[in-house]
Amino acid sequence: MRQELLSLPKGLAEEVSKNLVMVARLIDEEPEQAYAYSRIALRLASRVAAVREAAGFAAYATQKYSEALAEFRAAKRMTGSVELWPVMADCERGLGRPERALAMAGEPEVQKLDKAGQVEMRLVAAGARRDQGQLEAAIVTLQSPELASSSVQPWTARLRYAYADALLAAGREDEAREWFGKTLEADKDGATDASDRLAELDGVEFVDAAVDLADVDADVDVDLDDDEDDDEGDDPAEIAAAERASDVAEYYDEDDEEYEPLEQSEADSDADAEDDKA
Repeated sequence: MRQELLSLPKGLAEEVSKNLVMVARLIDEEPEQAYAYSRIALRLASRVAAVREAAGFAAYATQKYSEALAEFRAAKRMTGSVELWPVMADCERGLGRPERALAMAGEPEVQKLDKAGQVEMRLVAAGARRDQGQLEAAIVTLQSPELASSSVQPWTARLRYAYADALLAAGREDEAREWFGKTLEADKDGATDASDRLAELDGVEFVDAAVDLADVDADVDVDLDDDEDDDEGDDPAEIAAAERASDVAEYYDEDDEEYEPLEQSEADSDADAEDDKA
């Protein structure tokens, strides 16, 4: 990309670069904002392939599939590369044309893809089969040497997850559980929700740890009311005695050489005198 931007005047190249950086930074968490930045970059340098590609991915992230497909096609024409072929096919799925995605899966371009691209194309083709309600065909599409391999590659977790999900959709629950487990083994970064899917299959329910504060407040109010009701029947003298006992329990330590008895209040003295008279 840097090499492509060098074809632009320095000031323009810097401005385009800033917008592309923002696209990359925001596309996962704030896709709409990323899309806005991509439109600025596209307006400034529409003849740069990297800009067209970034604009395509930003549109794809916001489900503007027709626009994304047009940008990907433009980038492909400019570079002659086929690496965008799988995502172009997925745009066809997004546009409700799974048959076109399947046709693309059989084109010569697929053979020019690297291993990661071929796996991605297989995932798209399986998704297209499912779009057409062909669950068993989707399962067969995903069965491949890459799926059977015990080697963990960047695409392994997604491939296993797609296979497990297709098995589950076809009602093959035991096999699905096995493959969700295998997905979990390969998914070191937590890119999938395989652990949640396994828990669902095993009947485990997750409870949100956050407690409704309104319920807590209601419980507290009830408890306080109950305490107040209980206090109404207490003898004031007993309460005073309990408070004095509490003071002693809190402050007195017979092993503390610096301990000095608390001074007896006038009220306490009067109370003791009354006790002596009694």
